[in-house]
Amino acid sequence: MKKAVSIIIICAVFAALFSGCGAAPAAPADDGKLSVVATIFPAYDFARQVVGDNGSVTMLIPPGSEIHSYEPTPQDIMKISACDIFIYNGGESDEWVDDVLSSIEGKVTVIRMTDCVTQVEEEAKEGMYVHEEESEAGEPEYDEHVWTSPVNAQKICAAIADAAAERDPAHAEAYKKNLAAYTDELSALDKSFRGVVGSAKRKTLIFADRFPVRYFTEEYGLEYFAAYPGCAEDSEPSAKTVAFLSDKVREDGAPCVLYIEFSNQKMADTICGDTGCAKLEFNSCHNVSKADFENGVTYLQLMWKNVDTLRKALN
Repeated sequence: MKKAVSIIIICAVFAALFSGCGAAPAAPADDGKLSVVATIFPAYDFARQVVGDNGSVTMLIPPGSEIHSYEPTPQDIMKISACDIFIYNGGESDEWVDDVLSSIEGKVTVIRMTDCVTQVEEEAKEGMYVHEEESEAGEPEYDEHVWTSPVNAQKICAAIADAAAERDPAHAEAYKKNLAAYTDELSALDKSFRGVVGSAKRKTLIFADRFPVRYFTEEYGLEYFAAYPGCAEDSEPSAKTVAFLSDKVREDGAPCVLYIEFSNQKMADTICGDTGCAKLEFNSCHNVSKADFENGVTYLQLMWKNVDTLRKALN
């Protein structure tokens, strides 16, 4: 993977050198505005809320695509090299970024979202299906999905506002005001989640899917059971895992099992058929569909839907 990215970087450099011989790859427009490139949807949406009309924000990874297998194109490298601020998540899914950063050091302000918060390690819960290679002892693996906690989202947005003010001091006050307004909205979301959890009949969520919302459950003191860790590759679950989760639904009297966006929902359907419970989507906000992206969907809109889902799942 690193070798491939290095080759792509070289290609991007040559593309820039010889762009006069043909059409140059697209890059952020030099319109005098602050230019931000973000890899994934949460970073993109946080940036556009903070930057507002004083900058342009580009999302690098296409909506609806599989993020964990993404590889940058020469055009992507050029977008990153030409921007003022580059925001990425960090973690195993972003290993390709290291080679890119070595080529733009000192030119672009870089924000790594996982550095903005206190990370927690991935964990293999009881009943969870884990591949042998994933379960081998070694370096600790940290959960990458830090934005799923609205409290973490506030910290990430503060880092974006600081970087924007440093790169564009003429609009520093505007970025500060945008941050304050958005922080108020995130605080209202956080308060609503706490209210739902505080008045709920149960404190356990059951995911018939991958589990990319560890930071969310940690923030609100919830227990959970799930089929796979957050970044596990899609695979057929073992019969043992399905049976375990079905038993948990019965034991807890759970009204539903949860699945995440872009899931094929097969396991959820199996457990629902076995137990008679319902299924509900819980959105991790990792990525959005092309239609939602074009319609301007926001992190807050998706998370407010999760408030309703959580209320139904815990009562």
